[in-house]
Amino acid sequence: MRSKEERETEIAREVIGRLQQWQSREPGPPLAGEASLSAREVAAMIDHTQLKPDAGADKIRQLCAEAREYDFASVCVNSAWVPLCRDLLDGCAVKVCSVTGFALGANLTAVKRYEAEQAIQAGAREVDMVIAVGRLKDGDYAYVRDDMAAVVEAAHARDVLVKTIIETCLLSDDEKAIACALAQDAGADFVKTSTGFNGAGANVADVALMRAIVGPEMGVKAAGGVRTLDDLYAMVAAGATRIGASAGVQIMQDLASRAQGGGRNAAPASAGESY
Repeated sequence: MRSKEERETEIAREVIGRLQQWQSREPGPPLAGEASLSAREVAAMIDHTQLKPDAGADKIRQLCAEAREYDFASVCVNSAWVPLCRDLLDGCAVKVCSVTGFALGANLTAVKRYEAEQAIQAGAREVDMVIAVGRLKDGDYAYVRDDMAAVVEAAHARDVLVKTIIETCLLSDDEKAIACALAQDAGADFVKTSTGFNGAGANVADVALMRAIVGPEMGVKAAGGVRTLDDLYAMVAAGATRIGASAGVQIMQDLASRAQGGGRNAAPASAGESY
């Protein structure tokens, strides 16, 4: 019988082979600059995000009010704010999403799982966890997979979705592919590009790579630096099915403006904006 280490190493070898095949393919047509998405469809893809350490209750209340107004998929917050968001969003379809292991992923597995369990008990319906990036770079694939699986197990027991943040800016293409394959093997519902706190965020190339590795069934979330409607369209064209952004309101306003013939209104990048 193979050990866990041997099994995960085999998964890594296999996925690197698939990555190389994908990278050597004939280039396809350019990605579409825009997607045929209604305002409702765009809003339903957005995790309206406030993860800054200095965000207080007023910022969280504003986040939830905006999420209610635009009917975003979720609000994504640090776990301490889950109870407040649960109360503010009671009676509407917007979910509360909490992070765990944020923003470094270097917590003990038991701590990640406990934070996820506490957030779920407080009202979270989705959990975004940061993987053990350092362990991945060490090639300790069994640890990385088990770390994810512990959170997935706890969340799925309560019908809660898990998105695994692989932190693409810190990884090689091989490591990105391996992280995606391990997340899929661990039973995660999504792979997610970035925290937005450890360097560059989402880009089209990484989203396309992630989609190529996980196939059509698993979710791909692009997060970190998605600030405009054109950013969102580019990520969707590359394969994203969920967008993490603190600029959700601006994106929706831009969409409404274009629908009324107002042209392109790119949102300026805010100083210090991580999402």
